[in-house]
Amino acid sequence: MIPAITNSIILLVVSGIHVYWALGGNWGLRESLPERNGTKMLRPGRFITFIVAIIFSGMALFYLYKIGHFPSINSLIPTWLSQYGLWILAIIFLIRALGDFRYVGFFKRIRNSRFADLDTKFYSPLCLLLSANTFLLIFSLSKS
Repeated sequence: MIPAITNSIILLVVSGIHVYWALGGNWGLRESLPERNGTKMLRPGRFITFIVAIIFSGMALFYLYKIGHFPSINSLIPTWLSQYGLWILAIIFLIRALGDFRYVGFFKRIRNSRFADLDTKFYSPLCLLLSANTFLLIFSLSKS
């Protein structure tokens, strides 16, 4: 249960930060996106940022669902998602931690920006933690 709760808390905090940005907040926004030569590689608007917040919240709730919270929504979750959702999340976070070999992840080549520094120190290790916790959860649920 600890890996699921840990991941849920992390993802709800990340979701809250995205809601803050979607509502116009600026704290941390400059360092949140990869850049090359001082130019941001992405420029998501407030709507997309809010959608990302919803996705992170959904992931957090899915972890809680998998450890037995929200049993009443069991019939609403597609069988394939209930069966493979944790594997999908583990792989998504692992891929994000490893990166695209250019701008994000442990193996990025562009390393001369504030984002790249924070990505190496915090964002990629956090994704690796989310992935590892998810794999722990998968294996603990398979034994029960």
